[in-house]
Amino acid sequence: MPEQSPFDLAEGDPFGPHNLPYGVFSTAEAPEQRRIGVRYGAHVLDLSALPSALPAAIHPHAELLAAPNLNPLLAAGRTVWQQIRAAVHTAVTDPTHRDEVAPLLHPLAGITLHLPFEVADYVDFYASEHHATNVGRIFRPNDAALPPNWKHLPIGYHGRAGTVVVTGTPVVRPNGQRKAPADETPTFGPSTRLDIEAEVGFVVGAPSTLHEPVALGAFRDHVFGVCLVNDWSARDIQAWEYVPLGPFLGKSFATSVSAWITPLDALDVARTTPPARDFPLLPYLDDAAAEPGAIDIRIEVRINGEVVSRPPFSAMYWTAAQQLAHMTVNGASLRTGDLFASGTVSGPDPDQLGCLLELTQGKGPYLKDGDEVTLTAWAPGPEGARIGLGEVTGRVLPAT
Repeated sequence: MPEQSPFDLAEGDPFGPHNLPYGVFSTAEAPEQRRIGVRYGAHVLDLSALPSALPAAIHPHAELLAAPNLNPLLAAGRTVWQQIRAAVHTAVTDPTHRDEVAPLLHPLAGITLHLPFEVADYVDFYASEHHATNVGRIFRPNDAALPPNWKHLPIGYHGRAGTVVVTGTPVVRPNGQRKAPADETPTFGPSTRLDIEAEVGFVVGAPSTLHEPVALGAFRDHVFGVCLVNDWSARDIQAWEYVPLGPFLGKSFATSVSAWITPLDALDVARTTPPARDFPLLPYLDDAAAEPGAIDIRIEVRINGEVVSRPPFSAMYWTAAQQLAHMTVNGASLRTGDLFASGTVSGPDPDQLGCLLELTQGKGPYLKDGDEVTLTAWAPGPEGARIGLGEVTGRVLPAT
């Protein structure tokens, strides 16, 4: 039986020509050489070699594609992103190019994937009304579940860019201070309430100018693509430290991201209307006349292979465009490689909750040493296709 061509994908493959996510890989033959690639089915197309194979279509961008990470490409801006995406689409779909392109396709099983971009800043939001309400009831049972500002602005915090890690990187259980309600004084040691947070991340490409806010309508000019995020959380450390300034050491020890960044343009069909807002929004956040800002991404959370939740990203109260507008409204500038995440994605149903804190109503059990957590997701694409987001997996190791 003849070997199947890498160009001939199985029906319904979520990494087909409508997707084409970007990553960084190395091969066993050249483990030190990191190359930019695009996933196509069960293969990765080596973009660093594509200008030689298709010089007319992509040669002007050869220097960007020869970089060891995505940052130069991210900085190039939307026009270049679209030109390269169109050339890659032609490379994998036009039969006349198969002889030149086939040698540039590497099986996924034979490569190593790396963090695809150098993270500049990391911001995490708190954009799900269902999640915020559930957490408020757990942490503040005698107060209103949502703080009075929650429906007027996207709440967020700055995280630690240096601890953003690529899928497959083990997560060491963090040590820290914690204080149970019955304890007189805090204790120190490994977190006993290690949790996950299923999130969607947005990768900034083109930077912005200091003191110039980024308006809702400029979202596509600055955001290159989307990835899955697991914002690991030590709930016992977080509960003791977060008043009055918010998350710190309970979050900063590790944030896992996918090895693949799905271009924003691949998710056009998945655009949808966000939930109705309860209060009028200030002009810089008012998206009533903008393109639909929500994205229909269906996430699946598995722990040790068992599905525990299916959170719907379309249920998020605040959109990514609103988050970006709020993040810059004070004049803060964007840098190439900035990553901002949605916050935990949760829906209204019991099987749509994006963290163990909610799934167990704060009672646990939480993650044990050796547990492996995997996030996967897909979004509707054109012609009935599915757009797959690269998975995020991490295994918990004991505290050191």
